[in-house]
Amino acid sequence: MSQILSGAGLAAGVTVGALLAQDMLGSTGLAGLPSALFTAGSALAAVAVGRVSQARGRRPGLTAGYLTGAVGSAGVVAAAVADNPVLLFAALFVYGAGTATNLQARYAGADLAAPGHQARAVSTVLVATTLGGLTGPNLAAPTGALAGHLGIPALAGPFLLSGAAYALAALVLAVRLRPDPLLLARTLAEAKDAEAGTGVEPDAVGTSYGRGGVVLGALVMVLTQLVMVAVMTMTPVHMREHGHGTAASGLVIAVHIGAMYLPSPLTGWLVDRHGPLRIAAASGITLLASGVLAGLAPGDSVGLLALALALLGLGWNLGLVSGTAIITGAVPLATRARTQGLVDVSIALAGATGGMTSGIMVAATGYPVLALTCGALALALLPAVAASAYRR
Repeated sequence: MSQILSGAGLAAGVTVGALLAQDMLGSTGLAGLPSALFTAGSALAAVAVGRVSQARGRRPGLTAGYLTGAVGSAGVVAAAVADNPVLLFAALFVYGAGTATNLQARYAGADLAAPGHQARAVSTVLVATTLGGLTGPNLAAPTGALAGHLGIPALAGPFLLSGAAYALAALVLAVRLRPDPLLLARTLAEAKDAEAGTGVEPDAVGTSYGRGGVVLGALVMVLTQLVMVAVMTMTPVHMREHGHGTAASGLVIAVHIGAMYLPSPLTGWLVDRHGPLRIAAASGITLLASGVLAGLAPGDSVGLLALALALLGLGWNLGLVSGTAIITGAVPLATRARTQGLVDVSIALAGATGGMTSGIMVAATGYPVLALTCGALALALLPAVAASAYRR
């Protein structure tokens, strides 16, 4: 339930963030700055959520993250009313906490999963985000109209939805996430260890990928995040330059977000059955196809752009689920939440880099060059996965 709500909050802000900054600054070159800021904010939030979860459990960590995202959403609305770019950027930084928390929740799905079913457990959490993710972008126009009636700029309307959705997600977790999955997993591991009488720290040994798995899993998720954020951020700007309205942009982003999360059950099954390395390689190939299609598609073709963004979302999904499975298999319970938080910092920083450079690159060379470059960059996954498979 919390993922459905937070998915709506996340998707609504993504849909119009770049357009709001473009209107306030009058510059396409800085249109990628909102995405960079809220992904940079999510980096700081990922550390905080990870540390709180490590010390106190998933429930307080995730609840605090969503509440922070709600505060950021309110700040964006206030900045739009005041027409204050500085306040807008500060609020977007805080808003990023919701993005980080939405991603961190996938680890909670794996805490109590049986061996060999962790990827499917992660995918169950991810797919719940789809319902909200598909709804959020398509409410951009209605929430914009509501904002107009309230005397608020129309592009700030979706952030009204984001604030309410994040606050409700926090409430659901605070009340209903009992028992805490991470704390219960530790208790069960300690009981099993005591029964065996080994005296070894719970889950401190026996991980399947070792230390190298953390690096590989992080690399897979970092590259897929960078490519996804860069192309996704500039697609609404590219479409507006070709005469498309907010409704068309919202439709394309909704298709993209659906492709990010809907395939999760199938992806989880594939990862559990065939191993995460093969699925990580498939992610790189899918992202390449997306970049080529987005780069070559005519700007007036909503259908081809929607297909390209669907492939972009699918490639991201393959990378996220496989990378999460590698990380989960490489980190013991004793340090799991803290390590997962640090890994998500690198993912957030990659998203910030993609968001920041995408606007500059589009202003200098155009959207097709950005899309083709990102597609080529995704191929870097293949040698890394091949090297890891050879070592194993």
